[in-house]
Amino acid sequence: MTEINPGLKTELEAAAFRRLVEHLRARSDVQNIDLMILAGFCRNCLADWTRQAADARGLEMSKDEARELIYGMAYDEWKKRHHKEATPEQTAAFEKAHKAKG
Repeated sequence: MTEINPGLKTELEAAAFRRLVEHLRARSDVQNIDLMILAGFCRNCLADWTRQAADARGLEMSKDEARELIYGMAYDEWKKRHHKEATPEQTAAFEKAHKAKG
């Protein structure tokens, strides 16, 4: 494998992140609770991490601005278009997954 310098590593990580965000935008059928159950993070987590990264660099970013970066639209609009209430089964699976974490 080619030696990867820090700048190239950052570019590759950014490209992978952009692709992940594109994938999640395309898969609006996958609800955040499903992501939380299976992966332990969701679109809102990505938005929070983005906002925290901005904050660490002294950039002001609101929760709504960070969510819009991830969702590709205002969060309220995404919810109107795509959000479904969690089923009892999803809620139970979420609680089980988070109890297992400790």
